[in-house]
Amino acid sequence: MELQNIVENFKLNGKVKNIEAYGNGHINTTFLIECDYNGGTLRYILQKINTNVFPNVEGLMNNIQSVTTFLRNKIVENNGDPDRETLNLVPTIDGNSYYTCKDGSYRVYKFIEDTVALQIAESNEVFEGAGFAFGNFVKMLNDFDASGLFEVIKNFHNTADRFKKFINAVDKDAVKRAESVREEIDFVLKRSNICDNIISLIESKTIPLRVTHNDTKLNNVLIGSESGKPICVIDLDTIMPGSLLYDFGDAIRSGCNTGLEDEPDLSKVGFDISLFESFTKGFMAGVGNCITAVERDLLSLGAIMMTFECGMRFLTDYLEGDVYFKIHYPEHNLVRCHTQFKMVADMESMRDKMDEIVRKYSKV
Repeated sequence: MELQNIVENFKLNGKVKNIEAYGNGHINTTFLIECDYNGGTLRYILQKINTNVFPNVEGLMNNIQSVTTFLRNKIVENNGDPDRETLNLVPTIDGNSYYTCKDGSYRVYKFIEDTVALQIAESNEVFEGAGFAFGNFVKMLNDFDASGLFEVIKNFHNTADRFKKFINAVDKDAVKRAESVREEIDFVLKRSNICDNIISLIESKTIPLRVTHNDTKLNNVLIGSESGKPICVIDLDTIMPGSLLYDFGDAIRSGCNTGLEDEPDLSKVGFDISLFESFTKGFMAGVGNCITAVERDLLSLGAIMMTFECGMRFLTDYLEGDVYFKIHYPEHNLVRCHTQFKMVADMESMRDKMDEIVRKYSKV
């Protein structure tokens, strides 16, 4: 079905004049819609949902609709701009949050003008702003009942379950690689005792179950083109019940590496404590007193855990024959594993300093 026919099923303002591919996302297929409206141009984002990754479209879209509606009401209460500070779904003609045809399932968002998504932090201040955005995201959803959310990807940050899959991959040794990565396997085994830490704390209600974003990379915060300030948290596909330790930790994992995720020269890879301080400063300002003292004291563990889990997943995939992550050469997953484990080791050696920084900016 042509895109023009698909967008006619949504309540767009104006007449569609152009639809073109947009962005560089790796999961969903994204298009920019331009409409003539009152002598000007209104823009929208059209996305074809990747049902290989998200087979339950109804559960996914119910999550997004309920969270964005909740956020919109909160933003109005706080005298903010609900058209810019959260994603806004455009309903279908039938009043649904998405449209399904023989070609697949589609959704439309209002386009947030005069913003940019940065791939890397151009300054510590930008990363601090991202920290504030994700901290504020937690604060705004503090009284949202996360237990009602659909688990889009089951056991996504269940590190204990990830460890079981890792052990299974080692035991099966499907492509006979285990012997060549004994050092990496031992790295994981020596840290097996931390794998169920966060899950057990959630289950025991020692830390609260919260709405978690689960993909807290810098490029999932829209930044004001002129102000340089964070405007809106985007890419809500992986919203699920979990812990804020996941979101804080994954942001640190992805944003505080001095090298690339797949940098083969480990001398270029390390944990940037100054970037950690910038993000932490912003995050703590954003979350305010909505974080519990227990969560606060575990933030550095969250950073270590999410980095460790990611490295373990790369190593598991390498042992299984590279069946999950896309690779560009045979050792790609192993190289990725090495960068994560290097970061883990660095963070472990600096954990006291990390804890000191967290306490410095804590409001609880």
